[in-house]
Amino acid sequence: MADINQVIPKYYQIATGIIREIQQGKLALGGRILSENEIIHQYGVSNTTARKALQEIERTGWATKIKGKGTFVRDNKVDRPANKILSFTRNMLHAGRRPSTKVLDSRILQMDQSCDILGRRYTLKGPLLKIHRLRFADDLPMMLEVRYISMTFCPEIDRKNLEGSLYGLYANDYGLQLTEIEQKLSVVKLGPGLPEFFDLKETIPAFRVEGITLCGKELILDMEDSLYRGDQYQFVIRAT
Repeated sequence: MADINQVIPKYYQIATGIIREIQQGKLALGGRILSENEIIHQYGVSNTTARKALQEIERTGWATKIKGKGTFVRDNKVDRPANKILSFTRNMLHAGRRPSTKVLDSRILQMDQSCDILGRRYTLKGPLLKIHRLRFADDLPMMLEVRYISMTFCPEIDRKNLEGSLYGLYANDYGLQLTEIEQKLSVVKLGPGLPEFFDLKETIPAFRVEGITLCGKELILDMEDSLYRGDQYQFVIRAT
Protein backbone atom coordinates (compact mmCIF):
# COMPACT_ATOMS: atom_id res chain seq x y z
CA MET A 1 0.00 0.00 0.00
CA ALA A 2 1.35 3.42 -0.99
CA ASP A 3 2.31 5.92 1.70
CA ILE A 4 -0.50 8.49 1.87
CA ASN A 5 2.11 11.29 1.96
CA GLN A 6 3.34 10.07 -1.43
CA VAL A 7 -0.20 10.17 -2.85
CA ILE A 8 -1.22 13.64 -1.60
CA PRO A 9 0.63 16.43 -3.44
CA LYS A 10 3.27 18.21 -1.35
CA TYR A 11 1.76 21.65 -1.94
CA TYR A 12 -1.57 20.39 -0.57
CA GLN A 13 0.09 18.92 2.53
CA ILE A 14 1.79 22.26 3.22
CA ALA A 15 -1.42 24.23 2.62
CA THR A 16 -3.43 21.91 4.88
CA GLY A 17 -0.86 22.24 7.67
CA ILE A 18 -0.94 26.04 7.52
CA ILE A 19 -4.76 26.09 7.41
CA ARG A 20 -4.82 23.83 10.49
CA GLU A 21 -2.62 26.35 12.33
CA ILE A 22 -5.10 29.10 11.39
CA GLN A 23 -8.04 27.00 12.63
CA GLN A 24 -6.29 26.31 15.93
CA GLY A 25 -5.53 29.99 16.47
CA LYS A 26 -1.76 29.59 16.15
CA LEU A 27 -1.84 32.15 13.32
CA ALA A 28 -3.81 35.24 14.32
CA LEU A 29 -6.42 36.96 12.16
CA GLY A 30 -4.67 39.55 10.02
CA GLY A 31 -1.29 37.97 10.70
CA ARG A 32 1.18 37.24 7.93
CA ILE A 33 1.70 33.63 6.92
CA LEU A 34 4.89 32.16 5.48
CA SER A 35 6.13 33.75 2.27
CA GLU A 36 7.02 31.73 -0.81
CA ASN A 37 10.74 31.86 0.05
CA GLU A 38 10.07 30.90 3.67
CA ILE A 39 8.05 27.86 2.55
CA ILE A 40 10.87 26.87 0.18
CA HIS A 41 13.46 26.96 2.98
CA GLN A 42 11.27 25.47 5.73
CA TYR A 43 9.86 22.56 3.70
CA GLY A 44 12.66 22.06 1.18
CA VAL A 45 10.40 22.39 -1.86
CA SER A 46 10.54 24.17 -5.21
CA ASN A 47 9.21 27.66 -5.81
CA THR A 48 6.39 26.14 -7.89
CA THR A 49 5.26 23.96 -4.95
CA ALA A 50 5.50 26.90 -2.54
CA ARG A 51 3.49 29.12 -4.88
CA LYS A 52 0.79 26.47 -5.32
CA ALA A 53 0.54 26.02 -1.53
CA LEU A 54 -0.11 29.75 -1.05
CA GLN A 55 -2.60 29.74 -3.92
CA GLU A 56 -4.47 26.82 -2.31
CA ILE A 57 -4.70 28.63 1.03
CA GLU A 58 -6.02 31.73 -0.73
CA ARG A 59 -8.39 29.72 -2.94
CA THR A 60 -10.05 28.10 0.09
CA GLY A 61 -10.65 31.53 1.64
CA TRP A 62 -8.28 31.30 4.60
CA ALA A 63 -5.87 34.00 3.45
CA THR A 64 -5.60 37.06 1.23
CA LYS A 65 -2.58 38.09 -0.83
CA ILE A 66 -1.67 41.78 -0.67
CA LYS A 67 0.64 42.82 -3.50
CA GLY A 68 4.06 43.86 -2.29
CA LYS A 69 3.34 42.89 1.33
CA GLY A 70 2.61 39.16 1.51
CA THR A 71 -0.23 36.77 2.33
CA PHE A 72 -2.33 37.39 5.43
CA VAL A 73 -4.89 35.39 7.44
CA ARG A 74 -8.42 36.47 6.56
CA ASP A 75 -11.07 37.35 9.12
CA ASN A 76 -13.18 34.31 8.30
CA LYS A 77 -15.80 34.84 11.01
CA VAL A 78 -19.38 33.92 10.18
CA ASP A 79 -21.98 36.67 10.59
CA ARG A 80 -24.89 35.36 12.67
CA PRO A 81 -27.95 37.66 12.48
CA ALA A 82 -29.26 38.13 16.02
CA ASN A 83 -32.64 39.43 14.86
CA LYS A 84 -33.53 36.89 12.20
CA ILE A 85 -34.79 33.30 12.21
CA LEU A 86 -31.98 31.49 10.42
CA SER A 87 -30.89 27.88 10.77
CA PHE A 88 -27.25 26.92 11.30
CA THR A 89 -27.29 25.04 7.99
CA ARG A 90 -28.53 28.01 5.98
CA ASN A 91 -26.25 30.41 7.87
CA MET A 92 -23.20 28.33 6.90
CA LEU A 93 -24.30 28.00 3.27
CA HIS A 94 -24.80 31.77 3.05
CA ALA A 95 -21.26 32.19 4.39
CA GLY A 96 -19.89 29.83 1.74
CA ARG A 97 -19.08 27.11 4.28
CA ARG A 98 -19.97 23.41 4.20
CA PRO A 99 -22.20 22.49 7.20
CA SER A 100 -22.34 19.12 8.92
CA THR A 101 -23.58 17.77 12.25
CA LYS A 102 -22.65 15.07 14.75
CA VAL A 103 -25.38 13.95 17.15
CA LEU A 104 -23.71 13.38 20.52
CA ASP A 105 -26.84 12.30 22.41
CA SER A 106 -30.63 12.23 22.10
CA ARG A 107 -33.23 11.12 24.65
CA ILE A 108 -36.91 11.53 25.45
CA LEU A 109 -37.78 13.43 28.64
CA GLN A 110 -41.20 13.46 30.28
CA MET A 111 -40.47 16.53 32.42
CA ASP A 112 -40.98 20.20 31.53
CA GLN A 113 -38.06 22.50 30.69
CA SER A 114 -37.88 26.19 31.69
CA CYS A 115 -35.67 29.20 30.98
CA ASP A 116 -35.64 32.92 31.77
CA ILE A 117 -35.34 35.44 28.93
CA LEU A 118 -35.65 39.22 29.24
CA GLY A 119 -37.18 38.93 32.69
CA ARG A 120 -39.81 36.43 31.66
CA ARG A 121 -39.93 32.73 32.51
CA TYR A 122 -40.86 30.36 29.71
CA THR A 123 -41.82 26.71 30.20
CA LEU A 124 -41.83 24.06 27.50
CA LYS A 125 -44.18 21.20 28.44
CA GLY A 126 -43.09 17.57 28.18
CA PRO A 127 -42.71 15.13 26.64
CA LEU A 128 -39.59 16.54 25.02
CA LEU A 129 -36.78 15.27 22.88
CA LYS A 130 -33.45 16.50 24.22
CA ILE A 131 -30.67 16.48 21.65
CA HIS A 132 -27.01 17.32 22.06
CA ARG A 133 -25.26 18.13 18.79
CA LEU A 134 -21.87 19.38 17.59
CA ARG A 135 -22.15 21.55 14.47
CA PHE A 136 -19.32 21.91 11.93
CA ALA A 137 -18.37 24.19 9.05
CA ASP A 138 -15.80 22.76 6.62
CA ASP A 139 -15.10 20.09 9.30
CA LEU A 140 -14.26 22.77 11.89
CA PRO A 141 -16.32 22.51 15.12
CA MET A 142 -18.35 25.74 15.34
CA MET A 143 -21.21 25.28 17.79
CA LEU A 144 -22.15 22.96 20.65
CA GLU A 145 -25.93 22.76 20.84
CA VAL A 146 -28.42 21.48 23.38
CA ARG A 147 -32.02 21.69 22.23
CA TYR A 148 -35.33 20.57 23.72
CA ILE A 149 -38.09 19.87 21.17
CA SER A 150 -41.79 19.57 21.90
CA MET A 151 -43.02 16.09 20.98
CA THR A 152 -46.55 17.41 21.13
CA PHE A 153 -45.87 19.45 18.00
CA CYS A 154 -43.34 16.96 16.59
CA PRO A 155 -44.47 13.40 17.43
CA GLU A 156 -41.89 10.67 16.80
CA ILE A 157 -39.21 13.23 15.95
CA ASP A 158 -36.79 10.93 17.75
CA ARG A 159 -37.08 8.63 14.71
CA LYS A 160 -36.10 11.35 12.27
CA ASN A 161 -32.68 12.19 10.89
CA LEU A 162 -31.35 14.73 13.39
CA GLU A 163 -28.12 15.55 11.56
CA GLY A 164 -29.65 18.18 9.28
CA SER A 165 -31.57 21.41 9.76
CA LEU A 166 -34.20 21.13 12.49
CA TYR A 167 -35.97 24.17 11.04
CA GLY A 168 -36.21 22.32 7.74
CA LEU A 169 -37.54 19.27 9.58
CA TYR A 170 -40.19 21.35 11.34
CA ALA A 171 -41.39 22.81 8.04
CA ASN A 172 -41.13 19.81 5.73
CA ASP A 173 -42.15 16.94 8.03
CA TYR A 174 -44.58 18.68 10.38
CA GLY A 175 -45.83 21.65 8.37
CA LEU A 176 -44.88 24.08 11.15
CA GLN A 177 -44.22 27.74 10.48
CA LEU A 178 -41.74 29.49 12.76
CA THR A 179 -43.20 32.79 13.86
CA GLU A 180 -40.83 34.21 16.44
CA ILE A 181 -37.65 33.62 18.43
CA GLU A 182 -36.72 34.98 21.85
CA GLN A 183 -33.03 34.77 22.71
CA LYS A 184 -30.59 35.85 25.39
CA LEU A 185 -26.95 36.33 24.38
CA SER A 186 -24.04 36.28 26.82
CA VAL A 187 -20.27 35.88 26.56
CA VAL A 188 -18.55 33.01 28.37
CA LYS A 189 -15.29 31.09 28.21
CA LEU A 190 -15.00 27.52 27.08
CA GLY A 191 -13.84 25.97 30.34
CA PRO A 192 -12.69 22.49 31.42
CA GLY A 193 -14.57 19.68 29.72
CA LEU A 194 -15.55 21.72 26.68
CA PRO A 195 -12.39 22.61 24.72
CA GLU A 196 -11.98 19.04 23.42
CA PHE A 197 -15.31 19.30 21.58
CA PHE A 198 -13.85 22.19 19.59
CA ASP A 199 -10.35 20.70 19.19
CA LEU A 200 -8.82 23.65 21.06
CA LYS A 201 -5.35 23.99 22.52
CA GLU A 202 -6.33 26.83 24.82
CA THR A 203 -9.39 28.50 26.34
CA ILE A 204 -11.27 30.88 24.04
CA PRO A 205 -14.33 33.12 24.45
CA ALA A 206 -17.70 31.90 23.26
CA PHE A 207 -21.23 33.20 22.80
CA ARG A 208 -23.88 31.46 24.85
CA VAL A 209 -27.33 31.62 23.28
CA GLU A 210 -30.37 30.68 25.36
CA GLY A 211 -33.70 30.95 23.65
CA ILE A 212 -37.03 29.64 22.48
CA THR A 213 -38.61 29.17 19.07
CA LEU A 214 -42.35 29.72 18.65
CA CYS A 215 -44.69 28.35 15.99
CA GLY A 216 -47.65 30.54 16.92
CA LYS A 217 -48.72 32.92 19.65
CA GLU A 218 -47.42 31.54 22.98
CA LEU A 219 -46.76 28.16 21.30
CA ILE A 220 -43.21 27.11 22.21
CA LEU A 221 -41.79 24.63 19.72
CA ASP A 222 -38.27 24.24 21.08
CA MET A 223 -35.79 25.61 23.60
CA GLU A 224 -32.07 26.13 22.97
CA ASP A 225 -28.91 26.46 25.07
CA SER A 226 -25.91 26.60 22.76
CA LEU A 227 -22.27 27.69 22.67
CA TYR A 228 -20.89 29.40 19.56
CA ARG A 229 -17.12 29.71 19.42
CA GLY A 230 -16.13 33.37 19.62
CA ASP A 231 -13.14 33.13 17.28
CA GLN A 232 -15.39 32.03 14.41
CA TYR A 233 -18.64 33.95 15.00
CA GLN A 234 -19.76 37.53 15.23
CA PHE A 235 -23.39 38.35 15.99
CA VAL A 236 -24.88 41.08 13.82
CA ILE A 237 -27.90 43.25 14.60
CA ARG A 238 -29.53 45.32 11.88
CA ALA A 239 -31.96 48.06 12.90
CA THR A 240 -34.09 50.26 10.64
